[in-house]
Amino acid sequence: MASSPLSSVAAPAGKPAWLIWAGFGVLLLVLPWLFRSSFSITMLSQMGIAIVACLSYNILLGQGGMLSFGHAVYSGLGSYMAIHALNMAAAGSLPVPVSLIPLVGGVAGLGFAALFGYVTTKKAGTAFAMITLGMGELVFAMSLMFAEFFGGEAGVSGNRVIGQPFLGISFGPGIQVYYLIGVYTFVSVLAMYAFTLTPLGRILNAVRDNPERVEFIGYDTQRVRYLAFMIAGFFAGIAGGLGAVLFEIVTAEVVGAGRSGAYLLFTFLGGATFFFGPIIGGVLMVLAFMLLSEFTKAWLLYLGLIFLFMVMYAPGGLASLIMMNWRVARFGRLRALLPAYGLLAVTGLLAFLGAAALIELVYALQLNAGGDDLLKFAGIELHARQAGSWFGAAGVAVLGAAAFEWARRRFARRWDAVQHDIEARLQAAGGR
Repeated sequence: MASSPLSSVAAPAGKPAWLIWAGFGVLLLVLPWLFRSSFSITMLSQMGIAIVACLSYNILLGQGGMLSFGHAVYSGLGSYMAIHALNMAAAGSLPVPVSLIPLVGGVAGLGFAALFGYVTTKKAGTAFAMITLGMGELVFAMSLMFAEFFGGEAGVSGNRVIGQPFLGISFGPGIQVYYLIGVYTFVSVLAMYAFTLTPLGRILNAVRDNPERVEFIGYDTQRVRYLAFMIAGFFAGIAGGLGAVLFEIVTAEVVGAGRSGAYLLFTFLGGATFFFGPIIGGVLMVLAFMLLSEFTKAWLLYLGLIFLFMVMYAPGGLASLIMMNWRVARFGRLRALLPAYGLLAVTGLLAFLGAAALIELVYALQLNAGGDDLLKFAGIELHARQAGSWFGAAGVAVLGAAAFEWARRRFARRWDAVQHDIEARLQAAGGR
């Protein structure tokens, strides 16, 4: 696993790392001016929160090799502490400005990670994963039992517009909240990247790869995991605090297994083996929850199929695909693969449309059992109770799948030829 991929991305182009960070900062600044609707601002704000949350989870999964099923505990408890702090600030009993409320969530996440992590990190591997799952279920059950703190099923609500505006900033408009989230996102991403370059970050990679050797040279692997666990909890709490400020309400869902599963799923899809992979994953998570869920009721099934497809064909996630093609482009061989990529895209789209039509027909049949069987899909009218629609969709799916497999094998041969050529050029350069 690469621990400092941002520098590896910058190095081939001969550009200093600060250019990448400057570009990231400029992107955060200009995005709300490119997408100006209130819905877009809210979506961009959620992307910033999701990026911080997924990167914090990747400290465990990608950097430390710790598969956690309960990471939402720390972002969720951070949210609860932040919303209570916000209400106390509104009542005048806590002299903390709204801009620092996310830090309250971060400190809470750090504290709970220190408490639970002392037990959790005593084990590694499968035992660690099962303990985190148990911790997650325990906290979720508590959220429904102790209504005084967690607010029961209704949750805890607050108001982020408190006190007098400072320089016209009241955090009432969504654009102001976005820029608050943007600042925290930039600083958090930079801090988590800096962590990967520290001695602790490096030794965490070593614990992931070979814990026996780390112990042999004198390091306590449990202590390394524990420290990393607390750091991940702090940044997860930051994400939770940002969420409390954005939504002004916190419910039991934020500590549920579904939220933890989303962190795992989208961090993997983005690419846990590269630092920027969870950034991609965070963006995809918001797109899935806010856009894909609006297009189809079967969106969770599509997510499952995408996850299965990625595990089979790209276990390194989207980031690994980007980096592999970056390497090919550096040697000037990407153009040779473009026709094969085009063929893969066309056949893959054909297979997807056929499979998606079948899925939508099944859902239409189940959800509209006594109603109209008409379904409009990709501009085509389908009827859930007519055999022609089913046979047509199945035929497209089978034909597309067969064509995709043929295109994939053809692409694999071309890919191998390009890789052999690159290796030969590297060996020749090394010989000279």
